[in-house]
Order: sequence, then C-alpha cells, then structure tokens
Amino acid sequence: MSIPALGLGTFRLQGQVVIDSVRNGLEAGYRVIDTAQIYGNEAEVGAAIAASGVPRSELFITTKIWIDNLLRDKLIPSLKESLARLRTDYVDLLLIHWPSPGGAVPVKEFMTALAEAKEQGLARQIGVSNFTVALMQQAIDAVGAKAIATNQIELHPYLQNRKVAEFAREHGIHITSYMTLAYGKVLDDPVIAKIAERHSATPAQVVLAWAIKLGYAVIPSSTKRANLESNLKATALQLSDEDMVQIAALDRGERLTSPEGLAPAWD
Repeated sequence: MSIPALGLGTFRLQGQVVIDSVRNGLEAGYRVIDTAQIYGNEAEVGAAIAASGVPRSELFITTKIWIDNLLRDKLIPSLKESLARLRTDYVDLLLIHWPSPGGAVPVKEFMTALAEAKEQGLARQIGVSNFTVALMQQAIDAVGAKAIATNQIELHPYLQNRKVAEFAREHGIHITSYMTLAYGKVLDDPVIAKIAERHSATPAQVVLAWAIKLGYAVIPSSTKRANLESNLKATALQLSDEDMVQIAALDRGERLTSPEGLAPAWD
C-alpha cells in the first residue's frame, strides 16, 4: 500500500459546493478524495461518489477522526458512522486529525484503537495529522513506524516543515502536505511566477510539482473545474534542480494553521 501523489481535498467545502467539487474532480480523473469528520461533509462526499458511478475499487478515500472521538470506546463507533455517511465499508486511509489537546487522551490509547480499526478491515492504512516529532515518536512507540502510513501536515514553500519531514523520512513515514498553496499566497510569489513562466505552467502546478518531487502527497481543493483539471497536470511537470533550490529558499516558517487550544507545541 502507498499514498497516491495527488488527491482532492474537501476542507471548508459544504453542501452542494462539495458535491459539485467531488463530482467535477472524479469526472476530471481524480481518484483520491480527502475528507474528515469535523468537515461536516462526509455525507455529501459519499453522495457524490455514489452518483459518479466510479467503482469503489478505483478510489482512495481518506477521513480523519476528530478529537471528540479519540477515546478507545469512541473511535471505532465514530468511524462506523463516518463509513455510513461515506457509503462505504472501509476507508483507504484513516488519520488522527489532531493530537489530543493537552494530552487528555494518551497517544497510545488512540493509536491502538486506530490499529484495531485496521485489523477489523475498516481502514486499509492508518496515520496521523498535525503531529510533531515528539508526538510521532509516541505514535511509533505505540504501534510501530511500519503501521503509520503518513503524517498529514501544513507544508508549503513558506513553511517547509523540514524537521518533521526529515524525521518522518528516517522512519519510513510518508508526508502528506495540506495547504500546499498556502491559501493561494504562494501563487503571487515572483519566484514561483518566474519558474511557471519558464515551464509554460501555472504557479499552482509549479508548487504542487515541487511538493510531489520532494516525495510528498498533495491534496489541493478547488470549486472550479478548470483549476481541478489544471492541478492534475502537476504530476507531469518536471522541475529542475535549480527550480527546487529557488523554492527551497522561500521557506520563512510562516504557519497559517495553529488553532488555539488545539495545536501542539510545533517544532
């Protein structure tokens, strides 16, 4: 099992908007859909998938367990509710969305429950999201590095999260980048613009291709069909070593997501 390089994110998309985005994405050729319990759109995602006619075996569906469901006796029941909303018997990837605030639920407890979900066939792969190096080590201690497919983290040219990414690489854990376009901020960067011009590509394609070349998976979202189709082309864009060096130099530690009371002590 592995994590596909490019998927469709659904963060902040609700109602008919997310139905249209998933439908357009599937029609454009996406086969990876990323959602979460807290997004409040699993039912709509499930409806869009069901209406698409795309066989379940061709899809890679990810959802994430919310912090309210991290207790051992809550995690699997909440997952079963998610599966019902998604109209599927299993997800391809199940993540812990955020670590338990203040360590209220021990990492060992929810990671063990996550592993049980996999053993029961409710998830093909398991992983974490928004985990620091210290939290990743606790997760490894609980279930072993081989059991952890990915750590999904905020990662873009302005926040390259190298310490976490390097630790994950050393332990064979894949990195999934969310917010890869930094809410669109990097699309106006002059360095990105020049690279895009050299390749006759869009700035978004350049940034996604950068992350993919580093070995990360990306899950950009869009409500526009043209952007969905354009983003898919990032997998074919070959950036040069010089391009990669120039983008590496853009790192400025600019974190855009750090919810008070929820975020851990970042590396």
